[in-house]
Amino acid sequence: MPRLVARGRLRASLLAGRQGARRADRGEQAVKLAIFDCDGTLVDSQADICAAMDAAFTAAGLIPTERHATRRVVGLSLHEAMRQLHPEGEHHDHASLTELYKDAFRARRAAGAVGEPLYDGIASLIVELAGQGWQLAVATGKSDKGLAHCLATHGLTGHFVSLQTADRHPSKPDPSMIEQCIADAGADRLRTAMIGDTVYDIHMAVNAGVKGIGVDWGYHETDELIEAGAQAVATSVDHLRDLLGEIQ
Repeated sequence: MPRLVARGRLRASLLAGRQGARRADRGEQAVKLAIFDCDGTLVDSQADICAAMDAAFTAAGLIPTERHATRRVVGLSLHEAMRQLHPEGEHHDHASLTELYKDAFRARRAAGAVGEPLYDGIASLIVELAGQGWQLAVATGKSDKGLAHCLATHGLTGHFVSLQTADRHPSKPDPSMIEQCIADAGADRLRTAMIGDTVYDIHMAVNAGVKGIGVDWGYHETDELIEAGAQAVATSVDHLRDLLGEIQ
């Protein structure tokens, strides 16, 4: 991972410099982009994720993982999460667990058991940023369908110009999702921030050469986020608003 971070930082720095120079030459106003993680950043989905994970492991005849362990892998692609939670398993075991998890989550949703509540203040922040001219995006380990359902439930879909998921990208911390968000938004890399609650989000930001802003209401600890390279860690939505306001 350190090598990936280093290569990503160098490549992104060169791209950012060229992009900024081109915009300056054309006299264009730079586009600001805020990319949000979903689980643990926009919504508190740990209860749903842990329940589906328990069901998947039980269906596979395995002992369910501890809640703390499950929380640690939130944000990764499902296959990578299963690899970490069941390291002694083979590729086909991880693929099977992934499908069992999807089945369990779909069953919970069909039964009306999936909550995924927004964190307090998030909805108003999204609306406010969009009104201020920010381009907004999501980069998440969720599936396309899972993210679409989550955003639609809260009436937020129309505020985002780019929705990137693990269905179409390598798992975090690969910078692929951020790169696509920047391309979709036509954003200035130097005015792009990745906001997330895990080290995977921050490492992804470092790899893409954008600002990494952590949030302390999710699933990883503040000191971990700082060590991973976060430029700041928001302690509240109001604090996050202030941090984004510093990006000019």
